[in-house]
Amino acid sequence: MKNILDKFASKVFCDNTMAERLDKDTYKALKKARSLAIEKHEDLEIGVANMVATALKEWAIENGATHYCHWFQPMTGITAEKHDSFLSFDKTGNAILEFSGKELVRGEPDASSFPSGGLRATFEARGYTVWDTTSYAFIKDGSLCIPTAFCSYSGEALDKKTPLLRSMQSVNKQAMRILRLFGNNSKATQVVATVGAEQEYFLIDKKILDFRPDLKYTGRTLFGAPPSKGQEMDDHYFGVLKSRVSEFMKELDEELWKLGVYSKTKHNETAPAQHEIAPIFSTTSVATDHNQLIMEMIKVVADRHGLVALLHEKPFEGINGSGKHNNWSLATDTGVNLLDPTKTPHKNMQFLLFLVAVIKAVDEYQDLLRVSSSSASNDLRLGGHEAPPAIISMFLGDELTEILNCLADGNEYEAKGRCGLDSGAMVLANFNKDTTDRNRTSPFAFTGNKFEFRMVGSSFSIAGPNIVLNSAVAKILSEFADKLENSKNFNSDLKDLIRVIYSKHKRIIFNGNNYTKEWELEAKKRGLSNHKTTVDALPAFVSKKSVDLFENQKVFNELEVNSRYEILLEAYSKTIKIEALTMLEIAKKDITSSVIEYQKLLSETIKNKIEIKIFDRSLEEYFLTNISNLSKEFLTKMLALEKIVNTANKENEPLKKATHCKDKVIPAMKTLRTVVDKLEQIVSSDYWPLPSYSKILSSV
Repeated sequence: MKNILDKFASKVFCDNTMAERLDKDTYKALKKARSLAIEKHEDLEIGVANMVATALKEWAIENGATHYCHWFQPMTGITAEKHDSFLSFDKTGNAILEFSGKELVRGEPDASSFPSGGLRATFEARGYTVWDTTSYAFIKDGSLCIPTAFCSYSGEALDKKTPLLRSMQSVNKQAMRILRLFGNNSKATQVVATVGAEQEYFLIDKKILDFRPDLKYTGRTLFGAPPSKGQEMDDHYFGVLKSRVSEFMKELDEELWKLGVYSKTKHNETAPAQHEIAPIFSTTSVATDHNQLIMEMIKVVADRHGLVALLHEKPFEGINGSGKHNNWSLATDTGVNLLDPTKTPHKNMQFLLFLVAVIKAVDEYQDLLRVSSSSASNDLRLGGHEAPPAIISMFLGDELTEILNCLADGNEYEAKGRCGLDSGAMVLANFNKDTTDRNRTSPFAFTGNKFEFRMVGSSFSIAGPNIVLNSAVAKILSEFADKLENSKNFNSDLKDLIRVIYSKHKRIIFNGNNYTKEWELEAKKRGLSNHKTTVDALPAFVSKKSVDLFENQKVFNELEVNSRYEILLEAYSKTIKIEALTMLEIAKKDITSSVIEYQKLLSETIKNKIEIKIFDRSLEEYFLTNISNLSKEFLTKMLALEKIVNTANKENEPLKKATHCKDKVIPAMKTLRTVVDKLEQIVSSDYWPLPSYSKILSSV
């Protein structure tokens, strides 16, 4: 296996490559700069930066690179890169290749052309990209890509990486305070949040885009009648890969491995044409970079195979949407997973303390977690087809729930032991079952030694959800440390703390079916939030409670919070506007002419039958009458949508505009779609301008 990895992992400047190409002191200084355990900021010495830059340049050129770029993640949700060649000239005018420590450490892209939520204006264009030493440089498309953060001239974060690194610092600091209390992790110097992000996506034939403007411009189908066969038979999930998909996946794996992104799992997902890829866990900053590369390479490799990858959360109505399951945990730099229950979780008080810290964090900041998974596209996905509902709750499973209930009630927990699975077939091996089942309807589920946040949308950067998780858990851990550091009787106070915290916050625990109406009513009784849309959820982001959290953990200041709130509102409104305008364009230019042509065919057929005295014209008249009635409704709904969109364009205040889109534009779009989808089921496919769901989903 090592030979296979050596063959592919040729385009990432990883630890082994650093150790080979840097002298011992430089490598040591770089490792120190990458540590989250640094108590105060120390600039990387220019001499060290120069030596690293020289080694990077030489390695990159050997691997075919001619340029370098600062690769960063602005608040567009995708990555950005500005390329400069290594080419320069010496004093005598001779061409040389050079790359300095200064060029490695910082860059100066235009900061006013990216979304900033008012932090930057055109006359305040200066911004800086700053080398993120926690993530590895890599070679892509002939350029050395240096992962960087992106901030304004005045120091505010203009990206997703900067606050993510701040949140990692915060959770490290507070988790280490807790570990020191237990005294059994003396070798650990830092705690890192680790993440493995499962990525779902659809693959369709590229030729489809020529006939589906909605897919091309919005990433989803704005019209489309249900297919006669969707996912009802469950025959796609884990099914045999089609040869075209298999070849795509093989190349995708190889391209990702070259970049140091170790994709591990690949399979067909539940919906037709839907698939999933999952990488090996990494630290949160690296995992975030890797997920951006995964999304990019899925699209690039798909294009090479004549395919289009759809990362939209709900490209097809009525079947499963695509999520990005964010598997989050905490681990020491010595390899200890702090959310591993071990074989005796009821005796593992360190685990139970970290567990109730997460429980309290999720309960107190459920609104923020909902915001972190909010978008116009994800609103379409949440609430069914294996996507969790908008109500945040936690699944712990029977064993952990019983342990915590016993602690809360002052009872002794009697360990049940693990039961064997007896399949009844003598040729099959018996083995011990896990102590708890899974719950695929839960938004935030414990899955053995980590939590799976299932609400995140497939097109999202995972930075946002992990910023919230890290910040919230760090705050709770700091509260715990404040109490326990001054304890006179640590073991007794520890048990009391776990008991009190769980008793107060167990309302967030729900192990049942999250899709039922009964749970929605029960959640309301418990006082849990139910923000069904992005517009409903977003105001919580700028509440005093949220701002205090981010400021206290030094993740965002109030300006940065407000800027992101404005960006999210604008993104929501712009998404709906683009969809509505695309819908109107298709309706006017394509649907109208097709419906008219088909009505003309039916009318002429009826006329011809009358002329040749064929009296039975019931079939043609039936369909013509239905189409005529629907055509009238179609015109009414189309004009209504157009009027509502024009009204929305006149609104300037971001929240009011987004609210208008939610309350007026989206319902108008739905009613127009309903009529058009009925027309599709009547008009001949020879006349209908848009490829049907059946054709799209079976195109690969």
